[in-house]
Amino acid sequence: MSRPPASGPTDPLTRTPDRDGAGATRAVLVGVDLGAGQPFDATLDELALLAESAGDLPVARVIARRRAPDAALFVGSGKADEIRSLVLASGAHGVIFDQTLSPAQQRNLERHLGVPVADRTSLILDIFADRAKSHEGKLQVELARLQYMATRLVRRWSHLERQQGGIGTRGGPGEAQIELDRRMIGDRIKSVQARLEKVKRQRGTQRRQRERRGVFRVSLVGYTNAGKSTLFNALVKARAYAADQLFATLDTTTRQLWLPEAGQAVTLSDTVGFIRDLPHRLVEAFEATLQEAAEADLLLHVMDVASPQQPEQQAEVQRVLAEIGAGDIPQIWVANKCDLLEPDQRPRLDADWVLAEGGRRHRRVFVSALAGQGLDTLRSAIAQAVVDQAAARAAAVPATPSILDASADHV
Repeated sequence: MSRPPASGPTDPLTRTPDRDGAGATRAVLVGVDLGAGQPFDATLDELALLAESAGDLPVARVIARRRAPDAALFVGSGKADEIRSLVLASGAHGVIFDQTLSPAQQRNLERHLGVPVADRTSLILDIFADRAKSHEGKLQVELARLQYMATRLVRRWSHLERQQGGIGTRGGPGEAQIELDRRMIGDRIKSVQARLEKVKRQRGTQRRQRERRGVFRVSLVGYTNAGKSTLFNALVKARAYAADQLFATLDTTTRQLWLPEAGQAVTLSDTVGFIRDLPHRLVEAFEATLQEAAEADLLLHVMDVASPQQPEQQAEVQRVLAEIGAGDIPQIWVANKCDLLEPDQRPRLDADWVLAEGGRRHRRVFVSALAGQGLDTLRSAIAQAVVDQAAARAAAVPATPSILDASADHV
């Protein structure tokens, strides 16, 4: 949770808070129910997990209900007064909103509450910035942060009202400092985009090489913290980082998986997790990474069946897959964390078929990646998908006429 700057240019996403004895930033969480059709988590549990992943300590939760957001304070003056009292009573260092705030709303709330205010987008950006390890991942996060920062120059940079101009100064006569800073950010965005485009071309070359070798590509997709990395490690005996937290890994990892029943190896890729209201800028920035899913031959949609929000999480993953052009790729639904279900809720079969929206049937396999349960059934399902797709492609290729057939036609 960042402090309001005293003066001068400040990165609006830098988290340099006062901290309590435990070393965590105390934060009040706020969620606003805007009625039917708008995503809303009445428990704020997911926001709490996001806050904890960013190093914050949720100390209180506030739920507001409105027909539409207040233009100035998002929650209205009455609820804002209630939040300010709660901040004082709890000794909170900041407030985190579960929805995305406009720059003006964020500025007005900070003035009204007297503490820094963050929204869901900035929180996710903070987590991504902390977790990105590869060169590509860092570039992707930097691009998203720059694009977010560009819309908040008016809110954060107190020196922007000054004018500069004249001979020997940077900028043209009367050019506002805010315009210069916006130009600098714009130049940096173009530079990062160019470097990401180079990465995208490199990935494209690698994918074409795999296609020429006839490699079957499988990608793990799913809601964040559904257990993708744990399943990835269990299937390919890898040591990719896995933890019980949101966005534990951001960088794509690819390994080979041997399938005896198919008589061949496939590539298995672990991709970034999805989440409700994933900032669109992040979807755009991570296009190169998400292409692994968009160009896969098979998707393993990993679901946390022990989560009360599993249906909503499943729908969100399908929505993002459609957005990145992966909605038509064959899927196997992997119902993970079955060991966390109550005994009377656990499935009696290792696998079954489910009918999804649009009339599509998906193979569903019940597993516990952590306990190793159901992995053989999953490998068999993947192998069967490889065999089925190979047969379908062979049937779609027209037969090549033989020399005898051609001679007969000529006669």
